[in-house]
Amino acid sequence: MRAGAGAGSRRGGTAAGLFGATLLVAGVVLGAGGAYAQPSATPSGSATPGGRSTGNAQGDEDEDNGRKGDRGDKGDKGDKSGDRNGEKNGAGPKGRNGEPPDPSTSATTSASASATATAPPSGKPSGAARPAPAAAVLAAAAAGPGTGLPTAQGLQQALAGVLADRNLGTVGLAVADAADGQLLYGAAENTAATPASTTKLATSIAALSLIPADTRLTTRVVKNAATGGITLVGGGDPTLTGLPADQVLVGGVPADPDTAPASLDALARQTAAALKTTGATTVVLDYDVSLYTGSPLHKNHDGENIAAVTPLMVDEGKVDPKSREDAPARVTDPAGQAAEAFAALLKGQGVTVQGKPKPAAAPAAGDAPVLGRVDSPTVARLVERMLTTSDNTLAEAIARQAAIAAHQPAGFEGAATAVTQELARLGVPMTGVVLNDGSGLHTGNAIPPAVLVKLLALAASEQHPTLRPVLSGLPIAGFTGTLGKRFGTGSGAADAAGLVRAKTGSLSGVNTLAGTVVDADGRQLAFALMTRTAAPVDTARAAMDRVVAKLAACGCH
Repeated sequence: MRAGAGAGSRRGGTAAGLFGATLLVAGVVLGAGGAYAQPSATPSGSATPGGRSTGNAQGDEDEDNGRKGDRGDKGDKGDKSGDRNGEKNGAGPKGRNGEPPDPSTSATTSASASATATAPPSGKPSGAARPAPAAAVLAAAAAGPGTGLPTAQGLQQALAGVLADRNLGTVGLAVADAADGQLLYGAAENTAATPASTTKLATSIAALSLIPADTRLTTRVVKNAATGGITLVGGGDPTLTGLPADQVLVGGVPADPDTAPASLDALARQTAAALKTTGATTVVLDYDVSLYTGSPLHKNHDGENIAAVTPLMVDEGKVDPKSREDAPARVTDPAGQAAEAFAALLKGQGVTVQGKPKPAAAPAAGDAPVLGRVDSPTVARLVERMLTTSDNTLAEAIARQAAIAAHQPAGFEGAATAVTQELARLGVPMTGVVLNDGSGLHTGNAIPPAVLVKLLALAASEQHPTLRPVLSGLPIAGFTGTLGKRFGTGSGAADAAGLVRAKTGSLSGVNTLAGTVVDADGRQLAFALMTRTAAPVDTARAAMDRVVAKLAACGCH
């Protein structure tokens, strides 16, 4: 089939396209055959991202969270209603908020992963469900005609015109069969480039490999024997909310039982009820943030695109918890603000906090009696939410959970080390890969396009079902999350709406897109497109979308 042939017979607009996109969400793995491919040669040593900016890009952060400094792409979050994507992978028990604490869990340890994450029902340790290493995530496609796979020659002919668009600037591209990760076509695919928010793919893969998908992050209140008061213990859940349930939105829509965040009000009600059984109506409150290490501020922290990264915060540290802005103003002290909000809720339950809550002098004792606890959605759901909306604050929290599971310090450096080591264990070639954070805001990150495709192939692999939330969390072109307003009328890529699921990313002058696309033969392809250009943001993105739309319209045999 020639480029573009069969597109009309395959689909009748974006509704059919969306149906095609659901194939991957449902975990359908298509058969694979061999095909001739001519990828670029792998460099012999560690690659250096060509032309990467070494300056501080503060204010030019990821487009998915507003990028207040580079406003040309403002509003690209679009329709964020795809946060749930209808998936139930790894969903744990419901009704977790507002329930009395389980006496069997009253003794926990704040300085370990068990203090911050609720174990799955089986009680397995965090490493028990880790996928085995992949022998070859991406291999060169074997020669063989008549397999139905796109060929390197067919892809080159189909893409030549759109790749010549000057608005793309410097381009790196990798295309593979999503069924088994066979590399079909590449252009500078082994050259490391700045990944921006596609870094979140690496964070998600490592976290889901290290942590059971049904793990939940726990915020709790314990008795403090030293002060005679109570301690609010942060468990690393930035989605903990102070809003009433009927005001909570996730991705712009009301939360369902799987996606609803833990409730600070429910925690206050539990705690007040427990205190009143002892006759206490006045208490001293402190708060424990010992779970994380190092500075809470990202190198490119701006108080908008990302909050100070602390294990205790409410509504991701937003000044206005109801804000729908892409990059809302954040409080300067998320942990202190959360403790004060908790004190106010206690007062509403008839328990007065003496003075102002203060940081705890020492971590909460492991055997301290638990007065209340609330749990986040499962890690699988948090990963989906993070990818769909490209949530930087949530990404850094998930990266720290990966660090804890890998026995690394729970800070920026330890999280990057944990992710790097786990990807290597999974068989991902790490030549040229440099990670400094979990969100992709750091301009010093570097990943080759071929590695991003390898990560997507891992998530699609039958051997790694625990990684599937990476795919179900990807935004759908023209419909959800950060792709909600892309691939639209006038973009030249509208025919691919619903056929593409991809993680977006941008920093100043950098735009990336990595995900999956259904081609004209109904085959799932994985792709990674990385560009550096001086073109206006919207112009560059439209040019990228047209490249991916060509893949969707192409049999490319």
